[in-house]
Amino acid sequence: MRARGAQPSRDRFGRFTEWVARAMGTPAFLAILTVFCAAWLAWNTLMPEPLRFDSAANGFTALTLMLSLQASYAAPLILLAQNRQDDRDRVQIEQDRQRAERNLADTEYLAREIVALRMAMTELAGEVMTKETLRQELKALLEQLDERGDGSAASS
Repeated sequence: MRARGAQPSRDRFGRFTEWVARAMGTPAFLAILTVFCAAWLAWNTLMPEPLRFDSAANGFTALTLMLSLQASYAAPLILLAQNRQDDRDRVQIEQDRQRAERNLADTEYLAREIVALRMAMTELAGEVMTKETLRQELKALLEQLDERGDGSAASS
């Protein structure tokens, strides 16, 4: 029963990782990160000494640590999102392969049926059935039907 509860949680985390991966790949994220870093650097460079919280003399250690922390979380989240996409692609490829196999089987079946029909028509006609021969046969049948229709209409 616990396994059921774990699945939605895992799926929710998976969707979160995909959201993070999509968000980090946008120009807006890069612009916001750039503005954040510029503001950080400006604050800790231009503000009076008592208001600064990250020293330029120490190479902005806190900013470096924050960016490292962000990168250390971003990389695994992006990999998790990529793994989920790979799984979806694998399932899609399998479904496409099955669909292609069914289409091939259907096409082969139809081809066999057409060949069987041609052979049956050839046996019935005693010759190779061409479009022209088929047209002539159909015209002859139509004329016979017209004659019957005229004859039955005249006798009524």
